[in-house]
Order: sequence, then C-alpha cells, then structure tokens
Amino acid sequence: MLDHTDTQPIANIQNLRVEFQTKDGPVLGVEDVSFEVNPGETVCVVGESGSGKSVSSLSLMRLVEFGGGHIAGGRLIFDRKDADAVDLANTDQDLMRTIRGNEIGMIFQEPMTALNPVFTVGRQLTEGLRLHKGLSKSKAEERALELLRQVRIPEPERRLKQYPHELSGGMRQRVVIAMALACEPRLLIADEPTTALDVTIQAEILALMDRLKRETGTAVMFITHDMAVVAQMADRVVVMFRGNKVEEGPVADIFENPQHPYTKALLAAVPKLGEMRGKQYPEPMKLLGHNQGEIKPIPGTEEKLLEVTGLTTRFPVKGGFFRRLVANVHAVEDVSFTINKGQTLSLVGESGCGKSSAGRSILRLVEPQAGHIMLGDTDIMALNDRELREARRDMQMIFQDPFASLNPQMQLADQVAEPMHNFGMFKGAEGTKRVEMLFDRVELPRSFMRRYPHELSGGQRQRVAIARALALNPKLIIADEAVSALDVSVQAQVLNLMMELQAEMDLSFLFISHDMAVVERVSHHVGVMYLGRIVEKGPRARVFENPQHPYTQALMKAVPIADPRQRKAEKDLNFKPIPSPIHPVDYEPAPSEYDEVEPGHFVLTTDSGY
Repeated sequence: MLDHTDTQPIANIQNLRVEFQTKDGPVLGVEDVSFEVNPGETVCVVGESGSGKSVSSLSLMRLVEFGGGHIAGGRLIFDRKDADAVDLANTDQDLMRTIRGNEIGMIFQEPMTALNPVFTVGRQLTEGLRLHKGLSKSKAEERALELLRQVRIPEPERRLKQYPHELSGGMRQRVVIAMALACEPRLLIADEPTTALDVTIQAEILALMDRLKRETGTAVMFITHDMAVVAQMADRVVVMFRGNKVEEGPVADIFENPQHPYTKALLAAVPKLGEMRGKQYPEPMKLLGHNQGEIKPIPGTEEKLLEVTGLTTRFPVKGGFFRRLVANVHAVEDVSFTINKGQTLSLVGESGCGKSSAGRSILRLVEPQAGHIMLGDTDIMALNDRELREARRDMQMIFQDPFASLNPQMQLADQVAEPMHNFGMFKGAEGTKRVEMLFDRVELPRSFMRRYPHELSGGQRQRVAIARALALNPKLIIADEAVSALDVSVQAQVLNLMMELQAEMDLSFLFISHDMAVVERVSHHVGVMYLGRIVEKGPRARVFENPQHPYTQALMKAVPIADPRQRKAEKDLNFKPIPSPIHPVDYEPAPSEYDEVEPGHFVLTTDSGY
C-alpha cells in the first residue's frame, strides 16, 4: 500500500484549455479546468455529453491530439513513481509511450474497440507486461492469469486462449480492466466504463474497481454521467458544464448540498429507486427550471388493448458442412401478458434475456414460432403481409439508437411525414400542419423541420423518432431502450414527454429497459425477464416492493442508488453466471407455470435455472 502521508497529488490539472480545429474555426473542448487526484482517491468527473469530461482525460493521456485536438494552455503535472514529476502537456511522445499503460492506465467506454479482434486475450494481456516490465513469456503469462483471477473471470486458463468476440460484454470489460491494471499504474482513468453494461455486471465491476483501488492504492479518475455510479464510487466529485468546472467537493456535500444551479438540476433529474413507493400510478418527474404546472398521476384505463399468450420465438443455429440446423436459441419462451389502454408495461432484464426479441415478435419484425397476439380485436398472427402493414398503423416502435433509425439524407420534416405519405393520410396542407403540431408536441422548435439528423443532439434526435412514431396516431408504442443512450437531464425530459403524451392520447407503451429506476418511474405493470421467460410479473408497486423470484431480488440488490449513504458492498452481490439459451433441436422446455402470490402478482414456478 502507498503511504498516504505523502500529500503530493498524483495528477494535478491546472487551467487546462483544449481546442479543436474545425472548418468553421477553433472550437473549445475545455475552457479552463483545474483539479487534482490524490493517492488512493477516486475523483468522479461528471457532466453531460459535450461538457468536456472525456477531453480532460484524453489530454492527460495525450491522446487528444490523435482526435484533432490540441492542448492550448495549462499544465498537467503527473507525479511519477521513480522519477521527478513531469508536465504531461509538453512531454515528448517517446516518454508518453513509457508513461501510457505503464504509469497511467485507461479503461475505455467500449470494450470491443479497446481490444484487438485478431489477437487472443492472452496475447493482449501479456504484450504490455513484456514491453513495459520486460517479463519473459512464461512470467508474463503467469501474471496475466493472476490478473484474470483478480477481476474474477471464471476459467481464466481457457480465456487466455480465446478471442474478444468469444466473450460477453461484461467479460470483455473485465479484460480491459485487467489490461489497464497489468503494470500497476499509479493513476487509473476510467471513461464511462460501465455505461454499456447490465445492472448486475455494472455492480460487480464497480465493486471490483473499488476493491482493487483499496488493495493497490491506485488513484482513480472516474468519468461518468450516471449519478448513481458517482454515489457508489466517488470520494470527491468534479462537476463539468460546457468545458468548465462549475462545482467540486466531497461526494456527500455534492449530493446533499449542491450549490451550482446546474448541479441541482442534474441531481433533480436522476430517477432514484424507491421514489415511487406508496404511489399507485406513474407520474412525470419534477424538473428544475421547467414550467410544468401541476404533476398528475396517470391512471390509464381498465380496457384491454394488447393480449399476448404463449409467445415463443427461437432462432436457428446452423452448423456443419451442409449448414444443417444443429440447435435453437430460445430467445422468447412461452411469454404471456396484457397491456391496458393508456397504460405502460415494462419488460426488464439483462442483455440477452429476450426482452427486445419479445418486442419485435409482437410487431412480427421477427416471426414467432408460436403464440397469440391480439391487438384489440385483431389477431396479429393470422394476418397476411398486406393486412400486417395496415395493422402496423396502430403499433409503432421507438428504437434505442435514433441515429441508426433516422435517414441521414432526409430533412426531419420529411422523416416525420413519411409514415403519413406511406399510408395516404393527412395530405397536403393538413399534413404540413400535422408535422408542425408533432414538432410542437415533442417540444422541438419548428425551425428544426428543415434540419438533418447530424445537426441535432442525441436527445433531440430521439424526440424526432417519437414524433415520427406518433404521426399515425398509434394505439401502442414499443419503446426499446428508448432513453438508455441519453444524458440524465435529457432522459428525464424525454420520459416526461412520453408520460404526458400517454395521459393526453391514451397511448399504451411496452417499455423495454434494463434501468430499474426508470422502469419504476414510468410503469403501471412490470414483467421481469430471465433467459427468455417472464419470471415475475404484476403491478409495479408489488414487484418492486415485494420481489419474490430470486432473480428479481438479485436485480433489485444490484441497482446503484443515487445516494452516497446507500453504497453496495461486494459481499451483497451474489450473481450466478447466466446459463446459455442455446438448446439442441430436440429439447422441449416445460411450459411457463405461475403462482399468484398476491392479487395480480405472479411468480414463475417452472424451473428457470436461476
């Protein structure tokens, strides 16, 4: 362990200024930022997209130059272990190569881009050790094994021989953490390391990083926009807004007594698990600086809109010389639920549990093997292609990534009007009026109608996607992780917008998400999915306040809460590895059977393998 009497900060950023050259002249990435990171301390840098938090970390690594930026001012003092402190802002690239990876480790947001797909995990782990530490091949492999055990990867000997694509997202992120820690750096920079991960894996990785920090005394600079993660990890917090630091302080002070209006607004926009306790119906969030009027609960109706029974979707796995069917992925297995008019049912679960496949099966974007889907009086499964196209007027989908679902070459007004042209509705002046009305509804200025998708932020693009989904007056909207890629305050505004539209237009939502705090805020009913089955379903209050299935309980335990007093300890997390959903062709799963534990609250009794 390091001796904490040494008060010299490991990294000291002074008046950092970073500029990016564009064809319209220089753009400021960071204007004037100063803070320090001490030994054995975790400093969380928070802010929204574009606030300059990642630019600050890339400047410390001197990687910002490779992205078109340059350090225009300020000093980056780094205290080296066995040498004098250096100013990284004007260190030559040869010395930077020694420091990078060896003395400063970095964990990037997207593990698949941080790993090289053509080399085995073992080769990538040993490379840095042999380069920086001069270890022999066998010694480097021993150390690599030890690192994989440290980050709790099962069967580490086998993993060393595997390639990145053979590992799950959470496993890959652990390998990236192991690589960053390989040379025992003095400073570890983690840039949104858990954004793309499931709740349970995120909880494990945060606990892992915290434990490794305590064991090795490494200083951590943790960059994130997730305030619940900050509450879980930080000793000190630096809040950034538009390239400047607006507030800094110990984690408890920032959460309990924020001073800057931006910090206050940021914390008000965070949905906290447990906020809806005692409330029967969903209601919009109270946001600072927004004139919202009275916040009303959304009861919905008791009239049934969608009834799904025994929905089963499997994907074939082909193999062998003749590409024969060798197995099936059981993506959705005997799933049943109903959604009432004007209400929201949320499907929650981790990546690969089948929730998105269930949503797509209802629209028949993927063809189910079995089951009944009734939308009002229409039997969706019995429709031919032409009838299905007509039925889709009543069912629309909002996807996770609005950039991928919008056409980059069409003006936004035309994209929102496109569904109306396709179905011959609202023609001419009436159509233009309706597009204007839809832009007003999703709170986008009408001047945006002539813009293209790349000219908008993520949250604004998602609003365009919502406007387009509303164009045909649908009865049901399937929102597949529709807010998971958005910043906190934008996410809160989009969720409020969806709830207000629901109240006004009696919309029904099938809301697919892995964010439990968001689900608690918007849902009337909840279905928890695990390995293709719904393991627990019922009214939101019952499922959240009285979870019965062991998987639901584990999921609830893992959710980080945006309160530094309610931190999770590693010993509280008891996850089992998720078994494979791939089964041989002749495998016949048992039907889903449920016990009713309270009125309307059902728990799976068939063995789901958890």
